[in-house]
Amino acid sequence: MKNLGFIGAGRMATALARGCVTANLVGAEGVLASDPHQPSREKFAEELPGARVTGENAAVLSECDTVVLAVKPQMMDGVLAEIRPHVEGRHLLVSIAAGVTLERLARQLPASTRLIRVMPNTPCLIGQGASAFALDAAATAEDAAMVERLLASVGKSYEVEEPLLDAVTGLSGSGPAFVYTVIEAMAAGGVAGGLSPELALELATQTAAGAAAMVAQTGLSPAELRSHVTSPNGTTLAGLNALAERNGSAAIQAAVEAATNRSIELGKS
Repeated sequence: MKNLGFIGAGRMATALARGCVTANLVGAEGVLASDPHQPSREKFAEELPGARVTGENAAVLSECDTVVLAVKPQMMDGVLAEIRPHVEGRHLLVSIAAGVTLERLARQLPASTRLIRVMPNTPCLIGQGASAFALDAAATAEDAAMVERLLASVGKSYEVEEPLLDAVTGLSGSGPAFVYTVIEAMAAGGVAGGLSPELALELATQTAAGAAAMVAQTGLSPAELRSHVTSPNGTTLAGLNALAERNGSAAIQAAVEAATNRSIELGKS
């Protein structure tokens, strides 16, 4: 990749740019980000020495072939109207705006613009992202491979059909907030048992990280791993029974489904 542009220089754009530079996909000097907010430009340049910033979106299209649209969904229409005269056949546009469909993007850009829509999540900020992406009809296999490499620099990525991005949004996009809630609740239980808030949070955080790593590294299902921890009439079973009495698992599933449905609604607006 010779160059990489960003329209929007916020935290996610910074994380993606840093990941690509660290993975040697592009040199820092080949990164150019635009943002109307000067502090955002300054922060981007500070966190990625050697990268360039500008207040002009057109400059990014002029210099870069691959451009990531890293703006808030409500700003997207205005940005597309501004950049449309500058989009050429050489460009690949990658949108990370939640709920903004490929059809909506294509409608406001020149015909046959190559487009890829990505749903990242906030753990991308620490290189532990779980992202999914979908291609429009004009995007090529080479485009898909390039975006896959880009996302791999900040975690794991998966190609899906676009309608599935709503479920991805509900699961991995919103999911970190659900996991934080579980960690918070576990820590509160520890405090109720007499642990200090600091120790309880550390234990809950490491327990969640360790359990996730067990799923990822052993190849065993969550149900199998759960059975390894659960002894007849033991402490774990008592806790699981308390969860079942309060529909804990059903509540988490409902949270993912509600977030998915909201993503569908936003895509229609």
